[in-house]
Formats: sequence, C-alpha cells, structure tokens
Amino acid sequence: MQHTDIPSRDSILSLATARDPLSVSIYLPTSPLPQESEASRIALRNHVDEAQRQLLEAGADKREVAAITEQIGDFIADRAFWTHLSNSLALFITPTSLKTFRLPNRLEPAVEVADRFYVKPLMRAATFPQTAFVLALAQNSVRLLEISADDVPHRIMVAGMPENLAEGAGLDPIAGRSPVGHPTGGRTGGGTATGGRIQGAEGQKVRMAEYSRAIVRALRPTFNGLNVPLILAGAEPLVSIFRSVSTYPFLASQIIAGNPEEIPDADLAASARLILDEIYAAQLAELRDNFSNRQANGRASTDLSDVARAATFGAIETLFVDIDRSIPGRIDSESGVVTVDEKDDAVNYGVVDEILRRALLSGSQIFAVRAEDVPGGGAFAATLRFAA
Repeated sequence: MQHTDIPSRDSILSLATARDPLSVSIYLPTSPLPQESEASRIALRNHVDEAQRQLLEAGADKREVAAITEQIGDFIADRAFWTHLSNSLALFITPTSLKTFRLPNRLEPAVEVADRFYVKPLMRAATFPQTAFVLALAQNSVRLLEISADDVPHRIMVAGMPENLAEGAGLDPIAGRSPVGHPTGGRTGGGTATGGRIQGAEGQKVRMAEYSRAIVRALRPTFNGLNVPLILAGAEPLVSIFRSVSTYPFLASQIIAGNPEEIPDADLAASARLILDEIYAAQLAELRDNFSNRQANGRASTDLSDVARAATFGAIETLFVDIDRSIPGRIDSESGVVTVDEKDDAVNYGVVDEILRRALLSGSQIFAVRAEDVPGGGAFAATLRFAA
C-alpha cells in the first residue's frame, strides 16, 4: 500500500515563497514496500552529505549546518515513517524546519541548496493527481469509489443513494411491481407514462432513467464544487442512460465496461488510472496544439529571457516545465533579466523554478511534465496573456 501526501497549490506556493539563506531541497525515489525502505534511507544519507558539502563550501555557519543534518538524522531514525512510503519522497529543510511529502510520481533524485526551495518536481503531483471517482452502476446495486494514487480505493457512503433499480424507480422490489397507488390498468403495450403500466424494453429504459436521476440527485451534494473526473463502470444501456441525465461536467467519456458487481474495487481502481492517463494525455495534446497556435501569433515563447520577463510582469497564461531539468542562475526581481551560471551550488538557484514561482503568484496555469511533453522540447515553454 502506498502512502501519499499530495501537496495543494497553496502548500507549493508557501514553499516557493519561503526564504532562508540555508534552504535544502531533496528528492529521492522510494518504494511502498517496507522491505525496501533501508535502501531509501541510505540514499537519503548520501544526499545529506552532498547538501552539507555545498553548504560548507558556501561558507555557511557550521552550527546551522549541524542543525540541518541533525533534523534529517532524527527523521531517518523514525523507522515507523519509513514503512509507509510511496514512489518518491521530497524534503524541504532549514535550520529550524523540516517538511516532507510522499509522492506517487517516480521522480529523479536531486539535491538543491539555495536561499529558496526547489519546488518544480513537487508540481508533478499537483499537475496530475491521479484522483477520480468511479460510479459502479448496475441494476441491482450502485457504489461510489474514490480513486487516488494510493493503491486502495475508498468506498463513499452517499446519503439518499438508491440501492438498486427497483428502489430508484419507485417499484416494489418483488417482481418489479408498480408502486402502491399507481394504476395497473389503463395503458397497455409499451406505455411510457410513469403512472401507468410500462412494459418491455422501452419500459425498462424508463425505469433505468428514473433510477439514474435518483442517483444524480443523491450525488449532487458530494460533487458540488468539484472538478474531479467521474468514471462510469457498467454495461449498456444503463451507462448511456445515466450519461444522458447526468449534469456533472467532468463525466469522463471513457467507461469501464462490464458488470461492476463482478469486478473488485481494486480492479476498478486500476482501470480508472489507465483512463486518467488517457484523459491527461488528451489534455496535454490539446494544450500543445494551443501553444502552436499561440506561437504562430506571437503569444507563446520558449526563449528563456522572454519567459523570465513575462513571469516577472505576470504575463504568463500557461507554463510548461520539465520536472527533471534544472538551469542554475539568477533572475533579477525587478526587470526579469536572467543570469545563467553553469555552477550548481548554494549561491545559484534554478531559474526555471523561479519562473514557476513567479507564474504561481500571478495565477498562471502550470503543467509540470516530462521533457517530451514540453512544447519545443526544452526545459520550459509558456503561452502569454499579453506581450511583456
């Protein structure tokens, strides 16, 4: 089982705006398997040695450096924590604080020492959180699952959710008889009036629509204000009927086909994650197309000087950054002029990370992605609100 701490945008912004002359950021791959935790602890010790070397070379006070290494030493000694990991671990340390995040993404190892934290890789988990709902929909049952990067899906109890089609359509569950007080005579054949006799395939679809609307009403308070994908698991025609009456704007077009009563929750979660990958891939493809159109009109750039200036003046609309690539240097806080330095030490910081921080402050949409998903194939790319 994985244990994750997905950072919110506010958490990332808090880290990105923090300032301390001795700020250490460490990323290392880990494993959710407890028997592999010792290798991760050893790797962290090696990263700490590298951070200590950079700090001392920069002339940091030895007592403050010792405060940093002691905090991490205590953290490494916490064996309970190391048996509850995910795929990566991020640490942010100063002489007086230590913050950690267990991340579902497999990140490259990194050690960064500067007067600010290195947050760009942290954005990956926020960009693609691997979170969704799965509605397992059958005539005899319905259940709602919350899917995250964690291996274990969680069932959500929804007040007012009908247990089955008979309840949702207001039928007597015994032989599907009409509700008490409804006439059983009158219309014959395939009548579709709720108050009359409904028979055959058409009548069954009417009941499925009533069932679906009852589910939609029950789900509305749970989904209010969310923008999380909802993935249907079920068979036709019920899934299409539910889709026709649903008002949730983030209902995925892909479904998990089959009778969900025969599919364990863990298998539904695995299928949902594959669908999320498809959703994210389609989203990135659309964004890259938009970037190309903007670039043709002079409203997008892959030039470091232009993008840094745009970030400084709040002109970035959408920013793509390669989570694995770092460019050491500095950016002037007033003009946005970039100074690139080949030396990666405690004096310089990552200029792309600083561009990301300034874009965060201006409310830009940010996508922390792999190199192949950055338009132009560089370390960054941006569409612009206006020419800076």
